[in-house]
Amino acid sequence: MRLLVSFAALFVSVILLQLGLGGLAPLDALSGAQLGFSEFEVGLLGSAHFAGFLVGCWWTPRLMGAVGHSRAFAAFIAAGTIGILAHMIVIDPFAWAIMRMAAGLAIAGCYTITEAWLQSKVTNATRGRAMGVYRVVDISGSLGAQLLIGVLAPAAYVSYNILALLACAALFPLVLSRAEAPETGEAPRLRPVLALRRSPLAAAGVVVSGITGAAFRMVGPLYGLTVGLAADRIALFLAAYVLGGALAQLPIGWLADRYDRRGVLVWLSVASVAACAFTIFGGTRGDGAILIAAMVFGITTIPIFSVSAAHAHDFADQAERVELSAALMFLYAVGAIASPVIAAALIAGFGPGAMFLFLAAAHLFLVVFGIVRIRSGRIAATRTDYVYVPRTSFLIGRLLTRRRDG
Repeated sequence: MRLLVSFAALFVSVILLQLGLGGLAPLDALSGAQLGFSEFEVGLLGSAHFAGFLVGCWWTPRLMGAVGHSRAFAAFIAAGTIGILAHMIVIDPFAWAIMRMAAGLAIAGCYTITEAWLQSKVTNATRGRAMGVYRVVDISGSLGAQLLIGVLAPAAYVSYNILALLACAALFPLVLSRAEAPETGEAPRLRPVLALRRSPLAAAGVVVSGITGAAFRMVGPLYGLTVGLAADRIALFLAAYVLGGALAQLPIGWLADRYDRRGVLVWLSVASVAACAFTIFGGTRGDGAILIAAMVFGITTIPIFSVSAAHAHDFADQAERVELSAALMFLYAVGAIASPVIAAALIAGFGPGAMFLFLAAAHLFLVVFGIVRIRSGRIAATRTDYVYVPRTSFLIGRLLTRRRDG
């Protein structure tokens, strides 16, 4: 209980941040469709989000060093709130893309600061429990953000105002906390090649994870509208995906710790291809089948990032772990930037099922590449513990480093 109380301000800020800024993506997709944006333009909003996220991950540690944690956090919240509120002032998809970059920047910045603060407060004795609570808080906030769009009217100023209020409220717990801000640590160097050198399969896995996750979360509402889901059902559709991924972590982690992680990745991707086929089939079988398909899709695809990260860390030295985590997050963001535009264009040109054919092709590539690596790649001499990795900032690796080494 003491641990929970000591980190309460951080965790409350994370939940409010997820509800405010995290709820923007599905609301934008529904609002854009109602306002007559093309499928490509809706996809562009998702790509812009991850472009801003990538810039924020790189820039935030430097800003923290210049102005401090609290000021930097306030600046990012301000940028994100301005991006939310400006939506109904300027109705233009390309202007919205700039606003979404501001929101992506704010999410990356706020998570980086929160995790730097958390890292400075945990000890080896409390790290496991703190990260456990942090993961629950992050997933709960994400679920809440998806469900929130079920009660927010698309393309309405009030809806965006509610999200802005929630984002602003994230300021209070952290900025008014009595806890002293931590010293600013050195930012990890960004070396994407490090991930490729340690494990080409892991690098491919996180890129495919980025392609899959970004397409589903950013373009999923558009898919839901196309197959006839109502707004409240689209909220359940996205929440089922997140919930499926959360439920899968323990059993997939058990498998990844006991069997060859390359094989686990291959079989997860085989299951993901099957889940894509099930989703295409379920799209014509009513709301219940669509929601079940979304949960199955989350179960098979969301753990791929964490399994890939664990496999990469099997080949890394202790001194490389933070930079390797940052490299994997960078590769995830690269896949996430490209994916929404492609998925939306495919829906526009070939119908809703085309998005899942695209995602199935990505996972089929991972199956083939995984089999090649099993036949030709080396086996790690030692294995790190499987750890669920929130895809939040480049600094998450610092929080997870000691947990990986038991």
